[in-house]
Parts: sequence; structure tokens; C-alpha cells
Amino acid sequence: MKATGIVRRIDELGRVVIPKEIRRTLRIKDGDPLEIFTDRDELMLKKYSPIATLEKFSEGTTKSLSDLSGCLAVICDTDEILYASGDGRKDFAKKHISSALEQIMKDRRSYIANRAEGGDIVPLVEDGQVQITAQIIVPIVAGGDCLGAVSLLSDEEGARMEAGAVKLCRLTADILANQFM
Repeated sequence: MKATGIVRRIDELGRVVIPKEIRRTLRIKDGDPLEIFTDRDELMLKKYSPIATLEKFSEGTTKSLSDLSGCLAVICDTDEILYASGDGRKDFAKKHISSALEQIMKDRRSYIANRAEGGDIVPLVEDGQVQITAQIIVPIVAGGDCLGAVSLLSDEEGARMEAGAVKLCRLTADILANQFM
């Protein structure tokens, strides 16, 4: 654990203010849920990710999606890529999502692009240097809240995402969303 040198007092209602600099660094926004952990005399706050609570299920789902589609499959929450399976997975695993992907999730609309047809490929991660030629992004929406997204990616020249892959991606997002209802 890293010391920041910042000290805050708890008010009479038990509240403490997390400094703006720390919230910005950790990408904590107004209304974000935080999980509270204790260990002896330590108190830890962690940004809560419902998708991450389904660790084994989400990880297995990502692998199955990749195996069935033949593409790189990715599942993310609203902050980072949680699971990636298929060729090129190391370029995505545990990286912060891009602002463009964040916007797609906020809009709660699926996004399909094929470079061969002139589509704009959305970078999934901030420092995305991966050459993707086709992609599907489907937000995971449960109870009106966007919890993350499921994505299929291809780097093959002239690749196109077919209707079957789109349906598979939507099904995966629906299955994950239903785990929270």
C-alpha cells in the first residue's frame, strides 16, 4: 500500500472526503459504488465492479465466446478490461478502457465496425496499438445500469463481423446481465 501523505478527519456523520486528485487518478466518479474492506486496523476502499464478482463465470464465458467465434473476446467493466481470450489477449488484459469505449457504454448501444467496409474501429484501451480490422461491442446492461461490455475483435485482413457473431455477443451480454437481476 502506498502512503499519500494526505490526512482527513471523519465528520460527526462518519464521512470522510476522498481528495479530488486521488479520485481523478483512480477514475472514481460521483455515484460510483465503493467496496469497503478491513484488515486488523486498516480500512481499504476499492471501486466496486459487479462483473468482477463473477470472476470464474466471466472468465469462462470469455473463453467460450472466443472458442465459438474464432475471434479475440473481451469482457470489461466500466473501468478496465477484466478478461480477454484468444490471439492478442495480452494486449488488452487489465488495461484501462478508452474514452471512446466508455462513451459507447454510456450510450448503451451496440457498435459494429468492419474496416473493409469503411467502418471506424474504436480503440478499447487507452494505449491501444493493436491493429483491429473488425469489431463488435455490446454493453452489459442490468437494471438500467451499464455494468460493462462484451466485445469480439478480429485482426485478419478484410475481416467482417457476421450476424451470427453479433448474436453470440448479444447473447453473452444478456447472460451476464441476467446474473444481476
